[in-house]
Amino acid sequence: MTTALTVDREGKPIADEASANMDPASFFAMGAGHVDPSKASDPGLIYDIKPEEYIGYLCGGLRYSEFEVFQVVGRQNQCSSVKHIAADQLNLPSISVNLGPGVTSSKIRTISRTVTNVGEANSVFSVKVDEPEGVSVKVTPQMLRFSGLNEEKSYTVELSTDGKPPGKYSEGQLRWISSKHVVRSPISVTF
Repeated sequence: MTTALTVDREGKPIADEASANMDPASFFAMGAGHVDPSKASDPGLIYDIKPEEYIGYLCGGLRYSEFEVFQVVGRQNQCSSVKHIAADQLNLPSISVNLGPGVTSSKIRTISRTVTNVGEANSVFSVKVDEPEGVSVKVTPQMLRFSGLNEEKSYTVELSTDGKPPGKYSEGQLRWISSKHVVRSPISVTF
C-alpha cells in the first residue's frame, strides 16, 4: 500500500473506469493505487499491527459482543479488559477521519501511527504532506531518525477544518521520504 502508484504508465492519474469520462479515480475507487512489486519488496517503513489492536477495535470501535469477538478471533476475550480502539486509530498506513457535523465540536482530530524501519540502518525520513482541500494537517515530529533495523518510531497527525467543507469528502497524502524510499499514506477526510 505505501509503495503503490497513483499514476498509470504514461504518468497520468489512475482513471475511474466507472465514470463516463474516465475521470481521475478517487481513493474510494482505486484504494492505494497500482501495486509496484519492485518497491513493495523494499518498502523502507512498515505499519505493523498487533492482533490485540484488532480485538480492541472489534470491542470498542465496532462494539462487538464478546461472543462476536470470539467468532472472529477464535479465542475468549473480555472486552472490558481490552483497550478500545477507534477505526481511525488502528495502526494502518491509510488515514481516514470524519470531521463532519456531530463528530466533534472542535473540528480537530488527532491520530497516532507507529512505523517500523525495515529499510536501512541510520536512515532519516522527512515528512511531506499534500493537504486535503479544506483541511489543515500538522505532523509531529516532521523527521524520523532511525539508527537500526526494526526500530520503531511514532508520530501524530492533527487534522482540522474551519467548518466549511469543500464537499462530502477531500483527499490528500502524507509521504515519509528518505534518500532511498518514499512511504505514502493516503488521507481521506469525510465531512
